[in-house]
Amino acid sequence: MLAVLATAHGIAADSRPNIVLIMADDLGYGDISPYDGWIETPNLEALAAEGLRFTDFHTSGNVCSPTRAGLLTGRYQQRAGIPGVLFANAARPEYRHGLHEVEHTFAERLRDAGYATAVFGKWHLGYLPKFNPVRHGFGRFRGFVSGNIDYVSHIDSTGRADWWVDDELHDEEGYFTELVTGHAIRFINENKARPFLLYLAHHAPHYPFQGPSDLAERTVDGEFDPVGARPDKREAYREMVRSMDHGIGEVVAALKKHGIRERTLIWFFSDNGAACQWGSNGPLRGSKGTDWEGGHRVPAIAAWPGKIGAGAVTAETTSTLDVMPTILELAGVAPNADRPYDGIDLSPMLLDGELLPARQFFWGGDGVFWNGAAVRDGPWKLVIDRYKGDSPERPMLFNLDHDLAESNDLATTHHNRAKRMFAALSRWRDDVASGATPQ
Repeated sequence: MLAVLATAHGIAADSRPNIVLIMADDLGYGDISPYDGWIETPNLEALAAEGLRFTDFHTSGNVCSPTRAGLLTGRYQQRAGIPGVLFANAARPEYRHGLHEVEHTFAERLRDAGYATAVFGKWHLGYLPKFNPVRHGFGRFRGFVSGNIDYVSHIDSTGRADWWVDDELHDEEGYFTELVTGHAIRFINENKARPFLLYLAHHAPHYPFQGPSDLAERTVDGEFDPVGARPDKREAYREMVRSMDHGIGEVVAALKKHGIRERTLIWFFSDNGAACQWGSNGPLRGSKGTDWEGGHRVPAIAAWPGKIGAGAVTAETTSTLDVMPTILELAGVAPNADRPYDGIDLSPMLLDGELLPARQFFWGGDGVFWNGAAVRDGPWKLVIDRYKGDSPERPMLFNLDHDLAESNDLATTHHNRAKRMFAALSRWRDDVASGATPQ
């Protein structure tokens, strides 16, 4: 089976690709220079020049935890019982929620297929020990389990220490971005002779806003500004993104040093859109925490020299749900039988330029920051701004081919289309709720 699946795309079974997934945190569609953004990111520009840049790539959620649950499982996060943020406040019920062992992750599947696996950075899929990344197929974990930490002292938003070595609390000295970059390079050095999965989950540019030269602000049980005390937050944001970009360049250099860059797929994307008061979502309406385009359309770049065409751009509509089925296909690993994917395998598009089949995409809000929903069908998008209980406000309809800013509501003039899409959204909401993993 491994040989058949791998050779289907011209990949020898004994040289399965290394997989490097790099996720930014709250990076907007209009932030980085490959997307004509305001922050110069030369290493991401280089990655885009040697690979494929997505212009219609979406996250399955509009905030941190949901997107990560969808990414790790290839299934809508609602099915895993993680439709919203897992808060670090122990008094909230979400503190005891997380990604349960019944869910299958891409790390588990690749580990079982002989891959070395590691995650360095932000987890945010459960605070309790049973939810730790090492319980989900990652052989190594260095990072934090909450939503955000001080980049220097590694204290979370509730004043608790939050830096882990696998499943043990153990702090390290250093600026977050530089620490996880160093761990990523060591992992590459140690596993250069075998297939590996590296999930590098950056914290940047999520608050607190601290650049590489800034001092620690948070202390255990101390008082602090959650978003950071630095007055020039936009400049701090820029420094954080630049530091991440520099680290990505170092990871690429490590792959080249060992002569394995041509055997490695690098896939970069953000976990949701930017919070607009600090970052930029470019021409898109809305921001993190909403189901407008600015909440879930994000920058994404996939690069694999000799396999993915250099300098290419795709306008195909794709999602973080597609990552798991794609990388498992490339690794020659059969799909899940009891946990079917909501995403699809993108390798025919990535490797051969094939068009993707028509399909619908759904967003369900997170019930805390923004209780709305949306469905996408080709260029058409139906948005419900709010639900009051189970009762939605009036659905709005947009044609994104002509109205990327979602400013011209066509629900009245295209009433039948809006009605069909609303019905599809209602069916989806019932489907993902049915059989969802209880928390």
